[in-house]
Amino acid sequence: MTAYWLVKSEPDAFSWEQQVANGVEPWTGVRNAQAAANLRAMRAGDRAFFYHSNIGKEVVGIVEVVREAYPDPTDGTGRWICVDMRAVGPVPRPVTLAAMKAEPRLEGLALIRQSRLSVVPVSAEHWAVIGSMAGM
Repeated sequence: MTAYWLVKSEPDAFSWEQQVANGVEPWTGVRNAQAAANLRAMRAGDRAFFYHSNIGKEVVGIVEVVREAYPDPTDGTGRWICVDMRAVGPVPRPVTLAAMKAEPRLEGLALIRQSRLSVVPVSAEHWAVIGSMAGM
């Protein structure tokens, strides 16, 4: 059964366009215990919304987990992990944080409740609502 997620990246550090150009990319640099636990829970085939944080603050694409948790090569301590993500495609219409906050059906969405986390779960119901808002 597919699980759903939302992964955040600052577009001036790593953008959707870079994810698309790279095809498969390790999702590195996560240095928060809860976000890392979310990465560890990901399974091959799970899908995630790719969210531009800081600049734009919107869902812009969909990625798929293609390699489950392994040691993050950018971490010299050996404590942190990463997963590999493959670009699936852009969303037809980006969905802004403001639009998600204004949608009553997204009450409880982890992106809103735990806004500092870079990797959060998304329920199947919330996935469907955001997907609809994005024109999917």
